[in-house]
Amino acid sequence: MAVIHQTTMQPTKLELLTEWLPTRAWHAGGEPRPARVGGFRLDDPAGEVGIEFMAVTDGEGAGATTYLVPLTYRGEPLDGAEHALVGTSEHGVLGKRWIYDGAHDPVLAAQLYALLTGRAQAQAQSLTDVPDLTVAVSPVTAEGAAEAELVRVTDGPDHTDVVVRTPDAPAPLTLRVRRVLDAGTDVPPGFEGGVTAEWRLPDGTTARGVFAVALTVPGA
Repeated sequence: MAVIHQTTMQPTKLELLTEWLPTRAWHAGGEPRPARVGGFRLDDPAGEVGIEFMAVTDGEGAGATTYLVPLTYRGEPLDGAEHALVGTSEHGVLGKRWIYDGAHDPVLAAQLYALLTGRAQAQAQSLTDVPDLTVAVSPVTAEGAAEAELVRVTDGPDHTDVVVRTPDAPAPLTLRVRRVLDAGTDVPPGFEGGVTAEWRLPDGTTARGVFAVALTVPGA
């Protein structure tokens, strides 16, 4: 269980994202002013890595775009993941934290798989040990072991594909993380399951959309 500390981070997550978002191919451009508008957390069973799916809106009015930024927080660098480093921050309780684009972190990949197969529970973004019951899962039928291994990550124009494999499964599974969020709760045709969640719109209303979907990759 992750403990949520009511403390400071310097620089803040949003300050780091202000620098990082424009470097992403799926960012719409312009001067970034991201605002956190939703999301949820997942627990690392080992209690070492913080996992957050953060929705941030950038822009104003009809031109605003909402992005999904999965983040992981680590107490030391993740080997081989220099390309996925968002930045470092000094946490008021835990000290220096290395913050990564979580789509490239094997711990997040394993726990997203666990969520999609009914083996993990989404947690409230800013509270300790409080399930987020607004997060809905259309589960994937799991074959083989519960522990998923990260195989590869591929960025697309508005999504990131995280391919995982479990030891006994006949084929890998692609976990497609949406980067640009749109309202709509239906899992797209051809996908076997998905996760939907909420975020706040600039006018104060709430939208719900697909955060991630899953697809079997035969022969991969």
